[in-house]
Amino acid sequence: MIRSDTRRWLSPLLLILTYLSLAGCAGPQMQMADSDDTPADSLSIERAMILANARQALGLPYRYGGASPSGVDCSGLVQMTYGAAGIAVPRTAEQQRRQLPQRKRARPGDLMFFGTGSKATHVGIYMGDQRMIHAPGSGRTVTVTSLSIDYWRERYLGAAGPAP
Repeated sequence: MIRSDTRRWLSPLLLILTYLSLAGCAGPQMQMADSDDTPADSLSIERAMILANARQALGLPYRYGGASPSGVDCSGLVQMTYGAAGIAVPRTAEQQRRQLPQRKRARPGDLMFFGTGSKATHVGIYMGDQRMIHAPGSGRTVTVTSLSIDYWRERYLGAAGPAP
């Protein structure tokens, strides 16, 4: 039998724990159009150029605020690769997320946004097959990573992109 003084703090604690367990389910779910859904020959020329430019950036060093072949950060990589395809995008991940057309399902060439709250702190370019190209951080280089990793799924905020 539970004592009344224990019951006083146990009830709110259980309510908080229930809320926290459900809060993790409240974010957007990652939905991607895989390469089977979007064959390479059906991509627009802009999307094909974005992906080609992003692949050429593989191995570039991370540089905070960078948006050139000498170094890029995550949003600078996006700005550089989209710019080379003739598409201007805002500078920061949060500006890109707020100002570009939202997508329910990411297609190759779209942007995928991540953060720990409601603000985007990271962005990557969706390649297809549940993979993205991104600039991961200081001391690292532009690389390809799997989106099936829990780290990305837990921080996913949504997808966007202006490419047709």
